[in-house]
Amino acid sequence: MRGLLFFFLKILKGFQLLRMKLSGRTPEKIVEQRIVTGKAWNEFCDNLKTAGASLLYPGTPRDAFNQAEGIRYLTRLTRGGLEAFVEYGDPAFPVLRRMAHETVKMGADNPDNYYFNAQISGKYEYRIRGKRNTIHYIGFFTQNGNYGTTGGMAPCGSLEHTDLQLEPDGSFEITLSQKPRGKNWLKIEGTTSMLMVRQTFSDRFREVPAEITVENLDGRTYPDPITPAMVDEGLKTAAMFVAGASMLFSRWAKGFKNHTNRLPLFDPEVSNAAGGDASIIYYHSHWKLADHESLVIEVKPPECDSWNFQLNNYWMESLDYRYFTICINKASAAYLPDGAVRIVVAHSDPGVPNWINTCGHREGTMLWRWYRVNTGEQAPEPACKVISNPTSDSFANR
Repeated sequence: MRGLLFFFLKILKGFQLLRMKLSGRTPEKIVEQRIVTGKAWNEFCDNLKTAGASLLYPGTPRDAFNQAEGIRYLTRLTRGGLEAFVEYGDPAFPVLRRMAHETVKMGADNPDNYYFNAQISGKYEYRIRGKRNTIHYIGFFTQNGNYGTTGGMAPCGSLEHTDLQLEPDGSFEITLSQKPRGKNWLKIEGTTSMLMVRQTFSDRFREVPAEITVENLDGRTYPDPITPAMVDEGLKTAAMFVAGASMLFSRWAKGFKNHTNRLPLFDPEVSNAAGGDASIIYYHSHWKLADHESLVIEVKPPECDSWNFQLNNYWMESLDYRYFTICINKASAAYLPDGAVRIVVAHSDPGVPNWINTCGHREGTMLWRWYRVNTGEQAPEPACKVISNPTSDSFANR
């Protein structure tokens, strides 16, 4: 279906170009007119306004608290979109930047991750230089498309730290090209538009993220002057990013309500299409607790590189991990004598290990991840149950 849609869009674009040619107009002149008349800006504002529909999508909470978070969420996406596609949107001179971080969040952003993104293009070849440092995991990925396009985020190339060849001092170089080059190669294609770097902490407070830069290999040392087309396209993509990402995750959250307070397996094809890591098994869901209730999650982890659990608000933003314990992972968890782990999501501290703070929320979304489960191991679904008024005595028999 998507291929058929793109075929018709290509035909439509061909007719539009032919019509412009016959009328004596060029795409460049049309873009210039859009800029000088203010049409580009007005359309950006109009398209941005449509993102508000995600806050009123069926199933979204309509109370003032959650809607206020939703509005803040849209402002954060707008900030991130403008930085990504206007300020740093030139693929000829890419800049690695943190698109998701402590105050720009989306799609169950992982508090254990240190994300980098850069806009790139299959027209060029690139080189990444860096130093590994002490972070637990690092992976480099290329994507075809982004949330601001109709094609989604199809995975292209990947290079993980187990395959990354380092120099004796911990430094490395990676070549991004359509054909294999060098001892560290990351695949790109003609439609590639994004470089993603995922770094995952085991201990955020002790590990040092890698130092990374990216450069275009065509020899340029500074970017070209801005063009009307760059600004026009950047505004279009930024607005589509805000509207597209917010609506996508509102739809996901509504679907998660079909299994509230449980953690079933999430469809890997869906997560991969949205930029997920194919080596991670995701368990997304919705949670909702009354004032006297807590959610208890128990599971015995399989042999795997790592795992983590996090709590989000309804809009799939991780809760504020700068000040509250809203996530837990393999290294930070306290374990039961049999090797299982019990996590308690509660509004106040029940006096037991592995307490996850709801930070004043009564509902939201949540996510469990298994990272790179060992071959032959089964990835179990975490068992969940809601209990009333938990205390440390509630768990004395376990």
